[in-house]
Amino acid sequence: MNLQKIKYIILAARPNQWIKNLIIFTAIVFAGKLFDFNLLLRTIVGFVIFCLLSSTSYILNDIIDYPYDKRHPLKKFRPVASGKLSIHEASFFVFTLSFFSLIMALIFSTQFFFTAFTFLLLHFLYSLYFKKQPVLDIFTISFSFMLRAFSGQVLTGYHIQIWLLLTIFFISLFIASVKRHAELVLHGSKTRFTLSFYKGHLLDFLTTTFATLTIVTYSLYTFLEKPPLIESPLSRYFYFFPQFEMRKWFMITIPLVVYGISRYAQLLYERDEGEAPEKIITQDKPLIFTILLWGVIVVALIYVF
Repeated sequence: MNLQKIKYIILAARPNQWIKNLIIFTAIVFAGKLFDFNLLLRTIVGFVIFCLLSSTSYILNDIIDYPYDKRHPLKKFRPVASGKLSIHEASFFVFTLSFFSLIMALIFSTQFFFTAFTFLLLHFLYSLYFKKQPVLDIFTISFSFMLRAFSGQVLTGYHIQIWLLLTIFFISLFIASVKRHAELVLHGSKTRFTLSFYKGHLLDFLTTTFATLTIVTYSLYTFLEKPPLIESPLSRYFYFFPQFEMRKWFMITIPLVVYGISRYAQLLYERDEGEAPEKIITQDKPLIFTILLWGVIVVALIYVF
């Protein structure tokens, strides 16, 4: 196999999409165990496995969407759609990546294997059937994010609070709705079959609803859930303010979440940039700064104060 072919395989695997799998760290971060070496190592390896599983689903999706991708102004350059990677070659890598990813998952535990298998099966069913069903397609995407988060819980043994889990559910529905809206506005239904069943006002309604539910559930999480008890260099100073529980301090991150969602919506309605969520998250400076600031505050509140 020559270097050019390896390049096309890597492009088909879409490593730029692996950022979505960072959600697997939710359990270990919010349980206050980020610096537990054994649990961190397990989570990192789990992240790698889910990256391989994700790449498997992307390649399969390219095989199935071959006719539609050829009509898309950008997707037509993908290795499978452009013919640089044959259907036979792509199918071989789908099988190979699936097999080795599931074997690696089984080495961890039977429960993690079934979680990984369910994730892979969900993506296969999405590519074959669910993506052709309006509304159900975006719910399938959201469930895949939930499985990523749940896999982190399986690996570490630490429970993800229900309000945080619901926040993940609704924000992934929001992002999926934004993506469908952008695709409909930019390309109509010629590049995706299910878009022929969507209307602009329906997607506007879904986007608004899921954005609102994300803010509500995250706000409830910051107010209702109790923080992990961690001894830190500065925690003793908060002994003088026992009426302020740490999770109440988490409420200061709510404006950042509201702004982040508003900025994402702005990029959709003003610039029609919602078609590639991973591009927005990694290239829009105000959104990047907001996410980083939110992360710094969350880590500081859990591990420092």
